[in-house]
Amino acid sequence: MATAPTSQAAVDQELEVILTSFDSSYVWNYGCVKEGLRDLYEKAKREQWNGSELLDWSIDVDPESEIIPQPFNPLQDYGPFKKLNEKEVRHFNHGQLAWTLSQFLHGEQGAMITASQLVGCVPWTDGKYYASSQTMDEARHVEVFARYLNDKLEWEWPINPNLKKLLDTILTDGRWDLKFLGMQILVEGLAMAAFANMWKMAQEPLVKDLLKNVMRDESRHVAFGVLALRDYYDDMPENELRDREDFIMEACTLMRDRLVGEDVSEYFGFDKSEVRAIVLESPVMQEFRRFIFMRVVPNIKRLGLLSPRVRSHFEELRIIEFENLDPEAMDRELGLA
Repeated sequence: MATAPTSQAAVDQELEVILTSFDSSYVWNYGCVKEGLRDLYEKAKREQWNGSELLDWSIDVDPESEIIPQPFNPLQDYGPFKKLNEKEVRHFNHGQLAWTLSQFLHGEQGAMITASQLVGCVPWTDGKYYASSQTMDEARHVEVFARYLNDKLEWEWPINPNLKKLLDTILTDGRWDLKFLGMQILVEGLAMAAFANMWKMAQEPLVKDLLKNVMRDESRHVAFGVLALRDYYDDMPENELRDREDFIMEACTLMRDRLVGEDVSEYFGFDKSEVRAIVLESPVMQEFRRFIFMRVVPNIKRLGLLSPRVRSHFEELRIIEFENLDPEAMDRELGLA
Protein backbone atom coordinates (compact mmCIF):
# COMPACT_ATOMS: atom_id res chain seq x y z
CA MET A 1 0.00 0.00 0.00
CA ALA A 2 1.39 3.40 -0.97
CA THR A 3 1.84 5.88 1.84
CA ALA A 4 0.49 9.39 1.67
CA PRO A 5 3.08 12.02 0.76
CA THR A 6 4.49 14.07 3.61
CA SER A 7 3.51 17.74 3.60
CA GLN A 8 6.14 20.29 2.58
CA ALA A 9 5.78 22.01 5.96
CA ALA A 10 6.63 18.75 7.74
CA VAL A 11 9.60 18.18 5.42
CA ASP A 12 10.95 21.68 6.06
CA GLN A 13 10.56 21.24 9.82
CA GLU A 14 12.73 18.10 9.77
CA LEU A 15 15.35 19.52 7.41
CA GLU A 16 18.77 20.64 8.66
CA VAL A 17 21.16 22.48 6.37
CA ILE A 18 24.93 22.65 6.94
CA LEU A 19 27.44 24.56 4.82
CA THR A 20 29.98 22.32 3.08
CA SER A 21 32.89 23.31 0.88
CA PHE A 22 35.41 21.11 -0.92
CA ASP A 23 37.26 21.03 -4.24
CA SER A 24 35.64 18.90 -6.94
CA SER A 25 37.89 17.49 -9.64
CA TYR A 26 37.57 16.38 -13.22
CA VAL A 27 39.91 13.48 -14.00
CA TRP A 28 40.88 13.15 -17.65
CA ASN A 29 42.89 9.97 -17.09
CA TYR A 30 40.34 7.15 -17.25
CA GLY A 31 42.83 4.41 -16.49
CA CYS A 32 43.56 2.61 -13.22
CA VAL A 33 45.74 4.62 -10.87
CA LYS A 34 45.27 2.85 -7.53
CA GLU A 35 45.95 -0.88 -7.64
CA GLY A 36 42.95 -2.89 -6.52
CA LEU A 37 40.30 -0.17 -6.82
CA ARG A 38 38.95 -1.31 -10.19
CA ASP A 39 38.63 -4.88 -8.90
CA LEU A 40 36.76 -3.56 -5.85
CA TYR A 41 34.41 -1.63 -8.13
CA GLU A 42 33.74 -4.79 -10.17
CA LYS A 43 32.93 -6.61 -6.94
CA ALA A 44 30.59 -3.78 -5.92
CA LYS A 45 28.68 -4.11 -9.19
CA ARG A 46 28.32 -7.86 -8.76
CA GLU A 47 27.05 -7.53 -5.19
CA GLN A 48 24.31 -4.93 -5.67
CA TRP A 49 21.02 -6.02 -4.07
CA ASN A 50 17.47 -4.75 -3.81
CA GLY A 51 16.30 -4.41 -0.22
CA SER A 52 12.66 -4.43 -1.25
CA GLU A 53 12.99 -7.83 -2.91
CA LEU A 54 15.85 -9.63 -1.17
CA LEU A 55 14.58 -9.12 2.39
CA ASP A 56 11.36 -10.79 3.48
CA TRP A 57 9.31 -7.86 4.74
CA SER A 58 6.30 -10.12 5.23
CA ILE A 59 7.87 -11.46 8.43
CA ASP A 60 5.82 -10.40 11.44
CA VAL A 61 7.96 -8.72 14.10
CA ASP A 62 6.82 -8.15 17.66
CA PRO A 63 8.82 -5.03 18.65
CA GLU A 64 8.72 -6.00 22.34
CA SER A 65 9.86 -9.58 21.84
CA GLU A 66 13.47 -10.65 22.44
CA ILE A 67 14.74 -9.58 19.01
CA ILE A 68 18.24 -9.12 20.39
CA PRO A 69 18.84 -11.04 23.65
CA GLN A 70 20.09 -9.01 26.60
CA PRO A 71 22.97 -11.14 27.94
CA PHE A 72 23.84 -8.45 30.44
CA ASN A 73 22.04 -5.33 31.56
CA PRO A 74 24.25 -2.81 33.40
CA LEU A 75 21.10 -1.31 34.97
CA GLN A 76 19.86 -4.57 36.48
CA ASP A 77 20.79 -3.41 40.01
CA TYR A 78 19.76 0.22 39.45
CA GLY A 79 16.86 1.08 41.79
CA PRO A 80 14.51 2.77 39.27
CA PHE A 81 15.05 -0.03 36.74
CA LYS A 82 14.31 -2.72 39.35
CA LYS A 83 10.91 -1.11 39.90
CA LEU A 84 9.86 -1.78 36.29
CA ASN A 85 7.40 -4.61 35.78
CA GLU A 86 7.84 -7.27 33.09
CA LYS A 87 5.89 -5.32 30.48
CA GLU A 88 7.88 -2.15 31.19
CA VAL A 89 11.18 -4.05 30.91
CA ARG A 90 10.15 -5.32 27.48
CA HIS A 91 9.28 -1.76 26.48
CA PHE A 92 12.66 -0.56 27.78
CA ASN A 93 14.47 -3.21 25.69
CA HIS A 94 12.35 -2.19 22.70
CA GLY A 95 13.51 1.41 23.21
CA GLN A 96 17.15 0.41 23.47
CA LEU A 97 17.05 -1.58 20.23
CA ALA A 98 15.19 1.20 18.43
CA TRP A 99 17.77 3.72 19.69
CA THR A 100 20.68 1.58 18.48
CA LEU A 101 19.18 0.97 15.04
CA SER A 102 18.29 4.66 14.79
CA GLN A 103 21.96 5.55 15.24
CA PHE A 104 22.82 3.02 12.52
CA LEU A 105 20.23 4.72 10.29
CA HIS A 106 21.57 8.22 10.91
CA GLY A 107 25.14 7.06 10.40
CA GLU A 108 24.17 5.53 7.06
CA GLN A 109 22.68 8.84 5.93
CA GLY A 110 25.97 10.54 6.84
CA ALA A 111 27.81 7.86 4.86
CA MET A 112 25.52 8.38 1.87
CA ILE A 113 26.19 12.12 1.78
CA THR A 114 29.93 11.60 2.30
CA ALA A 115 30.13 9.04 -0.51
CA SER A 116 28.39 11.49 -2.83
CA GLN A 117 31.01 14.10 -1.91
CA LEU A 118 33.80 11.61 -2.66
CA VAL A 119 32.52 11.21 -6.21
CA GLY A 120 33.40 14.85 -6.79
CA CYS A 121 36.59 15.21 -4.79
CA VAL A 122 38.49 11.92 -5.10
CA PRO A 123 41.33 12.49 -7.62
CA TRP A 124 41.21 9.20 -9.59
CA THR A 125 38.61 7.86 -12.00
CA ASP A 126 38.42 4.39 -10.45
CA GLY A 127 37.87 6.09 -7.08
CA LYS A 128 34.97 8.04 -8.55
CA TYR A 129 33.53 4.80 -9.95
CA TYR A 130 33.64 3.13 -6.57
CA ALA A 131 32.36 6.16 -4.63
CA SER A 132 29.38 6.23 -7.02
CA SER A 133 28.60 2.59 -6.24
CA GLN A 134 29.00 3.24 -2.52
CA THR A 135 26.53 6.12 -2.68
CA MET A 136 23.96 3.62 -3.99
CA ASP A 137 24.91 1.14 -1.26
CA GLU A 138 24.41 3.75 1.46
CA ALA A 139 21.05 4.83 0.01
CA ARG A 140 19.95 1.19 0.22
CA HIS A 141 21.14 0.98 3.84
CA VAL A 142 19.21 4.11 4.79
CA GLU A 143 16.15 2.64 3.07
CA VAL A 144 16.21 -0.74 4.85
CA PHE A 145 17.05 0.58 8.33
CA ALA A 146 14.34 3.25 8.05
CA ARG A 147 11.81 0.66 6.89
CA TYR A 148 12.64 -1.73 9.72
CA LEU A 149 12.45 1.02 12.32
CA ASN A 150 9.20 2.49 11.06
CA ASP A 151 7.35 -0.64 9.90
CA LYS A 152 8.56 -3.21 12.42
CA LEU A 153 9.77 -1.41 15.55
CA GLU A 154 7.53 1.66 15.04
CA TRP A 155 9.99 3.80 16.99
CA GLU A 156 12.74 6.09 15.69
CA TRP A 157 15.12 8.13 17.85
CA PRO A 158 17.00 11.37 17.03
CA ILE A 159 20.69 11.25 16.24
CA ASN A 160 23.11 11.10 19.17
CA PRO A 161 24.97 14.45 19.57
CA ASN A 162 28.41 12.79 19.51
CA LEU A 163 27.66 10.98 16.26
CA LYS A 164 26.19 14.16 14.79
CA LYS A 165 29.33 16.13 15.69
CA LEU A 166 31.57 13.59 13.98
CA LEU A 167 29.42 13.43 10.83
CA ASP A 168 29.34 17.23 10.62
CA THR A 169 33.14 17.32 10.91
CA ILE A 170 33.55 14.82 8.08
CA LEU A 171 31.03 16.51 5.79
CA THR A 172 32.30 20.05 6.27
CA ASP A 173 36.04 19.33 6.00
CA GLY A 174 37.35 20.29 2.58
CA ARG A 175 40.16 17.70 2.41
CA TRP A 176 39.24 14.54 0.55
CA ASP A 177 41.52 12.30 2.62
CA LEU A 178 39.81 13.40 5.86
CA LYS A 179 36.51 12.25 4.40
CA PHE A 180 38.03 8.84 3.67
CA LEU A 181 39.71 8.68 7.04
CA GLY A 182 36.61 9.75 8.95
CA MET A 183 33.97 7.76 7.12
CA GLN A 184 35.64 4.75 5.49
CA ILE A 185 38.15 3.93 8.22
CA LEU A 186 36.55 5.18 11.45
CA VAL A 187 32.75 5.30 11.09
CA GLU A 188 32.47 2.30 8.75
CA GLY A 189 35.02 0.31 10.75
CA LEU A 190 33.14 0.92 14.00
CA ALA A 191 29.84 0.14 12.31
CA MET A 192 31.16 -3.18 11.01
CA ALA A 193 32.06 -4.30 14.54
CA ALA A 194 28.71 -3.16 15.95
CA PHE A 195 26.75 -4.82 13.12
CA ALA A 196 28.68 -8.07 13.55
CA ASN A 197 28.02 -8.14 17.28
CA MET A 198 24.29 -7.56 16.78
CA TRP A 199 24.09 -10.07 13.92
CA LYS A 200 25.63 -12.81 16.04
CA MET A 201 23.10 -12.24 18.84
CA ALA A 202 19.97 -11.54 16.74
CA GLN A 203 17.12 -14.03 16.95
CA GLU A 204 14.69 -12.22 14.66
CA PRO A 205 15.30 -13.42 11.06
CA LEU A 206 14.53 -10.18 9.19
CA VAL A 207 16.95 -7.98 11.13
CA LYS A 208 19.56 -10.76 10.97
CA ASP A 209 19.29 -10.95 7.17
CA LEU A 210 19.28 -7.15 6.89
CA LEU A 211 22.47 -6.83 8.93
CA LYS A 212 24.28 -9.57 7.00
CA ASN A 213 23.63 -7.89 3.65
CA VAL A 214 24.59 -4.45 4.96
CA MET A 215 27.82 -5.86 6.41
CA ARG A 216 28.78 -7.31 3.04
CA ASP A 217 28.66 -3.80 1.56
CA GLU A 218 30.39 -2.18 4.53
CA SER A 219 33.30 -4.60 4.30
CA ARG A 220 33.98 -3.30 0.79
CA HIS A 221 33.66 0.31 1.93
CA VAL A 222 36.37 -0.11 4.55
CA ALA A 223 38.58 -1.79 1.96
CA PHE A 224 37.98 1.23 -0.32
CA GLY A 225 39.30 3.54 2.37
CA VAL A 226 42.41 1.44 2.98
CA LEU A 227 43.20 1.21 -0.75
CA ALA A 228 42.56 4.92 -1.35
CA LEU A 229 44.77 6.09 1.52
CA ARG A 230 47.54 3.51 1.16
CA ASP A 231 50.93 5.31 1.01
CA TYR A 232 49.20 8.71 1.05
CA TYR A 233 50.56 9.69 4.46
CA ASP A 234 54.13 8.44 3.90
CA ASP A 235 55.54 11.81 2.81
CA MET A 236 52.99 14.19 4.35
CA PRO A 237 54.48 17.19 6.21
CA GLU A 238 54.59 16.88 9.99
CA ASN A 239 52.08 19.67 10.66
CA GLU A 240 49.51 18.11 8.31
CA LEU A 241 50.04 14.68 9.81
CA ARG A 242 49.40 16.16 13.23
CA ASP A 243 45.99 17.37 12.02
CA ARG A 244 45.11 13.81 11.03
CA GLU A 245 46.31 12.47 14.37
CA ASP A 246 44.18 15.03 16.23
CA PHE A 247 41.20 14.06 14.13
CA ILE A 248 41.65 10.34 14.81
CA MET A 249 41.96 10.87 18.56
CA GLU A 250 38.94 13.17 18.81
CA ALA A 251 36.81 10.93 16.58
CA CYS A 252 37.61 7.80 18.58
CA THR A 253 36.72 9.55 21.83
CA LEU A 254 33.42 10.79 20.36
CA MET A 255 32.50 7.34 19.10
CA ARG A 256 33.32 5.71 22.42
CA ASP A 257 31.16 8.24 24.27
CA ARG A 258 28.17 7.84 21.96
CA LEU A 259 27.60 4.26 23.10
CA VAL A 260 26.17 5.08 26.50
CA GLY A 261 22.55 5.37 25.30
CA GLU A 262 21.37 7.41 28.25
CA ASP A 263 18.63 8.93 26.04
CA VAL A 264 16.52 5.80 26.50
CA SER A 265 16.90 5.89 30.26
CA GLU A 266 15.94 9.56 30.34
CA TYR A 267 12.81 8.72 28.33
CA PHE A 268 11.82 6.28 31.10
CA GLY A 269 12.34 8.92 33.77
CA PHE A 270 15.72 7.73 35.02
CA ASP A 271 18.42 10.18 36.04
CA LYS A 272 20.61 10.69 32.97
CA SER A 273 23.84 11.36 34.87
CA GLU A 274 23.33 8.35 37.15
CA VAL A 275 22.74 6.03 34.21
CA ARG A 276 25.76 7.40 32.36
CA ALA A 277 28.00 6.74 35.38
CA ILE A 278 26.68 3.18 35.77
CA VAL A 279 27.20 2.35 32.09
CA LEU A 280 30.66 3.89 31.96
CA GLU A 281 31.75 1.96 35.05
CA SER A 282 30.21 -1.35 33.97
CA PRO A 283 33.00 -3.87 33.15
CA VAL A 284 30.92 -5.60 30.48
CA MET A 285 29.98 -2.32 28.79
CA GLN A 286 33.60 -1.18 28.92
CA GLU A 287 34.56 -4.37 27.09
CA PHE A 288 31.86 -3.84 24.47
CA ARG A 289 32.93 -0.22 23.91
CA ARG A 290 36.49 -1.46 23.38
CA PHE A 291 35.38 -4.28 21.11
CA ILE A 292 34.00 -1.99 18.43
CA PHE A 293 37.51 -0.62 17.74
CA MET A 294 38.85 -4.05 16.69
CA ARG A 295 38.78 -3.10 13.00
CA VAL A 296 39.73 0.56 13.37
CA VAL A 297 43.08 0.20 15.15
CA PRO A 298 44.75 -2.24 12.71
CA ASN A 299 43.66 -0.15 9.73
CA ILE A 300 45.03 3.02 11.31
CA LYS A 301 48.31 1.15 11.71
CA ARG A 302 48.25 -0.07 8.10
CA LEU A 303 47.95 3.54 6.93
CA GLY A 304 51.01 4.57 8.94
CA LEU A 305 49.00 6.78 11.30
CA LEU A 306 49.65 4.90 14.53
CA SER A 307 52.13 7.56 15.67
CA PRO A 308 53.40 7.78 19.27
CA ARG A 309 50.67 10.35 20.00
CA VAL A 310 47.89 8.18 18.58
CA ARG A 311 49.37 5.07 20.22
CA SER A 312 49.35 6.82 23.59
CA HIS A 313 45.71 7.83 23.12
CA PHE A 314 44.74 4.30 22.10
CA GLU A 315 46.51 3.01 25.21
CA GLU A 316 44.36 5.36 27.31
CA LEU A 317 41.25 4.04 25.55
CA ARG A 318 42.55 0.48 26.12
CA ILE A 319 42.27 -0.43 22.45
CA ILE A 320 45.94 -0.63 21.42
CA GLU A 321 45.87 -4.42 21.82
CA PHE A 322 43.93 -4.66 18.54
CA GLU A 323 46.74 -3.22 16.42
CA ASN A 324 47.88 -6.55 14.94
CA LEU A 325 44.45 -8.04 14.21
CA ASP A 326 43.46 -8.87 10.63
CA PRO A 327 40.15 -7.26 9.52
CA GLU A 328 40.08 -9.40 6.36
CA ALA A 329 40.26 -12.55 8.51
CA MET A 330 37.30 -11.25 10.53
CA ASP A 331 35.35 -10.78 7.29
CA ARG A 332 36.14 -14.33 6.19
CA GLU A 333 34.98 -15.64 9.57
CA LEU A 334 31.64 -13.87 9.03
CA GLY A 335 31.36 -15.24 5.49
CA LEU A 336 31.78 -11.79 3.89
CA ALA A 337 34.99 -12.29 1.90
